[in-house]
Amino acid sequence: MKGRIHSIETFGTVDGPGIRFVLFMQGCALQCQFCHNPDTWDTEGGKQVTVDEIIGELEPYLEYYRRSGGGITVTGGEPTLQASFVAQLFRECKRRYGLHTALDSSGFCEPNHAEELMEATDLVLLDLKQMNKARHETLTGQPNDRIHRFANWLSEHRKPVWIRHVLIPGITDSFEDLYALGSFIGTMRNVQKIELLPYHRMGIYKWQQLNKAYPLEGVPAPSEREVERAWGIVQSGIAASHGKLNLELEDRVELT
Repeated sequence: MKGRIHSIETFGTVDGPGIRFVLFMQGCALQCQFCHNPDTWDTEGGKQVTVDEIIGELEPYLEYYRRSGGGITVTGGEPTLQASFVAQLFRECKRRYGLHTALDSSGFCEPNHAEELMEATDLVLLDLKQMNKARHETLTGQPNDRIHRFANWLSEHRKPVWIRHVLIPGITDSFEDLYALGSFIGTMRNVQKIELLPYHRMGIYKWQQLNKAYPLEGVPAPSEREVERAWGIVQSGIAASHGKLNLELEDRVELT
């Protein structure tokens, strides 16, 4: 079996616990206006590789991953588009080295398509981009019904999840949207951490290289005060729907 990949990072520190081997898969069904890797969208792009070839790229750095409590994270693009390949890769990483496995996903996936993959996944980094259906479709090109089904399935099966949400001024930072995000998180029974990720503009050059107009031109990164405000609203939504949620709130500055 072969998978189609975009790129590899051997020393990732923001995509799960510890130091991680990060594999970027090729292909995505969403076209997010803030995407920092639009070159991953094309399902025919990238290069084809085998699981053994990926293992060969990973092996020289095993001690870093083991000693740091890290492992392998597969991201994209959208890795669930190649669920069987990623499942096989995760199984091999566990069988050979006992590595921790993490999947960074938009959740735009029907649960029955990902069951095999979920069996080999220790942690899901779930990107909840916008809770309002219409605004989600404007932002990503797709509605969010499938994402909510997948999130609910993860909760029902107690699959450990870190929630990720990109804070974009004027796009995802309204009281209504942030409160709805918190309320949704509060209904989940498997959330270990929330990462509120301030929007950045570091991927604009890739849009330029692809001769694509950048949809969020002129949108600034949020200030520290705006991030703090957002945290307060998300937490109030959590409290209203759950009362109390035992998790870690973490603020990351960059997406990788």
